[in-house]
Amino acid sequence: MESRAITRYIRQSPFKVRKTLNSVRGLNVGQALDHLHFSPEKAAKVIEKTLRSAVSNLLSQNEDLNIDMEALGIKEAFVNGGPVMKRFRAASMGRASRLRRPTSHLTIIITNEK
Repeated sequence: MESRAITRYIRQSPFKVRKTLNSVRGLNVGQALDHLHFSPEKAAKVIEKTLRSAVSNLLSQNEDLNIDMEALGIKEAFVNGGPVMKRFRAASMGRASRLRRPTSHLTIIITNEK
């Protein structure tokens, strides 16, 4: 059985989120949660929250089945780019410089099948 969780409009670039996500891709859920909980990176908190949501979604869909938490694994985990907010900041000699504030969308799919 599969379950998915999606977090949209994360206020961090997809490149930075992908760096943290690559460290937990392919692990089982317990190991991934341990790794993310003690990681100092900003993206780890968002990924951990999304992973816990995917586990909760799986448990709520299958209340009648007994699911072993150690048997759950991350099947897919990917980050796509979201909209980029464009802002301007004052620069020298009366100019304006553009600031790009990227966002990203995170999707995690977990499964209990091998």
